[in-house]
This record gives sequence, structure tokens and C-alpha cells, in this order.
Amino acid sequence: MTTPRYIYSLMKIYWRIHLRFYLWSSGRIGHILRGLPILILNTKGRKTGSPRTNALMHLPHGRNFVVIASNLGVNNNPAWWMNLKADPITTIQIGGEQYTVRAREAEGEEREKLWNMMVEKSPDYESYRRGTSRHIPVVVLERQ
Repeated sequence: MTTPRYIYSLMKIYWRIHLRFYLWSSGRIGHILRGLPILILNTKGRKTGSPRTNALMHLPHGRNFVVIASNLGVNNNPAWWMNLKADPITTIQIGGEQYTVRAREAEGEEREKLWNMMVEKSPDYESYRRGTSRHIPVVVLERQ
């Protein structure tokens, strides 16, 4: 069962508000959510070329960062992941710091290890996986 539409809509509103507070405070407000740190991902719309900004929970992994393209368990990938597939080099913000990153999808053993690490921190991801028929990408943002 996928996430009900009304929950999905409410969560999208929540994340928009969260993003504004995070940016306004340079990450002092909203830097941790459900035990995971938050980063701000900047992408370019693959169709429009317009700038897009999303707040995402992440897992620091060495010099890199791991994010999950769960989209709350709905049956389509989040737009930010589609944008990264079209143009994988972008910037992120953590607190007041900016980093240039290259996005790639983790595969095989690496994917399973990173997935399990994220699920350990936030079991919601496993619920999302069970609720959708699509493969949920595990995305590594490699610092450049």
C-alpha cells in the first residue's frame, strides 16, 4: 500500500515550510529530523532548467552523503532524483556550508549496506519499500 494522497500532500507542505526555516536560519532550525541530519539539495529542472531546492534527510558517509529517493513510498521517483539523473553535478548545503557534489546511484552490496544503515536510523524507509512496487534508489552524493 502506498502513502495515502492526503498524507503525501501534507508532507510536501511540511517539507516546503521546513526548507524555508532551514535556509532562513542557515540550518540552525531543522538541522536534524527523526535522528538524521538534513541537507539542502539544489538541482536544475530537467525539463525547465529552473532551479529546484529540496530539504532531505541524509546519512554522512566518509566525505560523502547518502540520500534515499523514497518519495514517501509513492510509485514514482521524486523529481529531484530525475533532475540529478539528467545532471548529476550540483550543490548541497549543510548548515551554512556549501559543497559541490556528483550524484550516483549505489548498486549491489554497497546499496544494501547503505540502505540498511539508513533503515537503522529511520525505519520509515523500510515501510516505504514495502509499500511500493518500484525500486527505491539509494543515492550517493560524492564531494568534488
